[in-house]
Amino acid sequence: EIDKNMNQAIVQELFDMEGLSIQQAADSFATRYTQEYKKNLAPLYAQDKSDREKRAWYEYHYTIDTHTQSGHDGAIVYLADVDYYEGGAHGIKQQIVLNFNAKTGERMTLKDVFVPGYEVRLSELLLEKLMKQANVSSIEELRAKNYLYAMDMYPSDNFILGDDEITFINNIYEIAPYSVGKTEISLSYSDVEDLLK
Repeated sequence: EIDKNMNQAIVQELFDMEGLSIQQAADSFATRYTQEYKKNLAPLYAQDKSDREKRAWYEYHYTIDTHTQSGHDGAIVYLADVDYYEGGAHGIKQQIVLNFNAKTGERMTLKDVFVPGYEVRLSELLLEKLMKQANVSSIEELRAKNYLYAMDMYPSDNFILGDDEITFINNIYEIAPYSVGKTEISLSYSDVEDLLK
C-alpha cells in the first residue's frame, strides 16, 4: 500500500497520468511524445532537412533522472531532475521534489508540514533569506538582479524536507529568468519552529 501510494503520486506528478505503474506511464509518455514529435515536426523537417543550420531545431530530447534520499523525521524525499529540449534557444532543466510519509506512502505538502496561516510569515522568511543570498538590502536591489521582477515571494510547493533544513526549489522562470537559473532557498527548522506542526 505504501509503494502504491508513492508510485501513484510519482506517476501523477511526472507524467500527468493515473492508474498506471511507473513503467507503464513512462512507456506511454515516450510513445505519445514520439508520435506527437513525428506528427508536428515531420512536415517542417521535410522542408528544412537540407539546411544544416536548422538541424539543431529538430534534435529534441526528454530525460528524467531520479533518486531518493532520507528526509526529516523519517520522510522519504524523491527527486526527479528533468532535462528537455523542444526547439528554441536552449533546453529546460527542472528539479521536481516529492516528500512522502514513510509510514503511509502519502505525499506530504506544505499544509502537512506547517500550521494553518503559515503563508505570510514563511514568505517573509524566504524573502529575507533570498535577499541575504543575493547580497542585497532591498526588494528594489533584488529586482535589479532579476529576482521577483513581476511577483511577490511565495513558498514553493517544490521543497526538500532535509535532515536539518527545508530547501525550497524555484526552477527557472518561477521567481527569476533563465539567465539566473534554479534558485534554492534553505531555512533551518529553528528558523521556522513557530510555523511547524
